[in-house]
Amino acid sequence: MPFIRITTFGANLTPEIIHKLQQGTTDLMTAVMRKPLEGVAVLVEEITQGGWSIAGRPVAVGAHVESTIGLGTNAAAEKSQFMAGMMKLLQAVLGPSLPEATYISFHQFEHDAYGRGGLSRSDRKRREAA
Repeated sequence: MPFIRITTFGANLTPEIIHKLQQGTTDLMTAVMRKPLEGVAVLVEEITQGGWSIAGRPVAVGAHVESTIGLGTNAAAEKSQFMAGMMKLLQAVLGPSLPEATYISFHQFEHDAYGRGGLSRSDRKRREAA
């Protein structure tokens, strides 16, 4: 873990843009959030139908970022630093017209409530200790 989902609208994602978002997000997760590289998964999705609005008004470009991490694995300052870095990355890649109302959130789970490869984080930790 972590798993990061980046949802965009109006950005016309090219493979190059997707790669920049994935690499930049991975770099932030490993450097700022201290997550091991092999566990960082990034999904970039583009909304192509429908629309995005903020304050009831349509926007030309939009983004939302959700990150799933273990509860208690990062300090508030680390999460704040990640959010600031993520917003800079989104603006650099998607453009300066990205609205301030671009939300970046963390879903934090107890270590026995999530996992990868069929093992909960608690089980993985026990196996590594043995």
